[in-house]
Amino acid sequence: MKKQIFLVTLAGLFLSGNLFAQDLSGTWQQIDDKTGSPKAIIEIRKEANDTFTGKIVKVTPRPGYSPRETCNNCPAPYTNQPILGMDLIKGLKHVPGTNNYEKGRIIDPLVGKVYDTKIKLNSTGKRLTLRAYMGVSSLGRSQTWLRLD
Repeated sequence: MKKQIFLVTLAGLFLSGNLFAQDLSGTWQQIDDKTGSPKAIIEIRKEANDTFTGKIVKVTPRPGYSPRETCNNCPAPYTNQPILGMDLIKGLKHVPGTNNYEKGRIIDPLVGKVYDTKIKLNSTGKRLTLRAYMGVSSLGRSQTWLRLD
């Protein structure tokens, strides 16, 4: 009986994603939260200090949009930096036992603002919800990104 309870508990943890959290590393299609159109392809990698960084590896062409080449009105160290190849996300930390990442920073290179950010992966690891905000998460905006790899 005790063995059965243990196995049921273990299976529940596994299926909920809490025991074996998904890894954020990979290539992601950024989806614009206002238009629903693909914006860019972001490569997220784990750094030596166990934080995650996301780099813009491709700007997705879309009708009626001319992409900027450099960061617009961006603070240092982003000032006049090319958008392609830019580290868009920095400092994200995994919350142990979950599919959540927090305490990161993200820049919007089109307006030059830096926001706090957190990410939640879905249970399959194929979709993430990125929340960008200033100070209070409830006052921010969310985007959905889709895993490409």
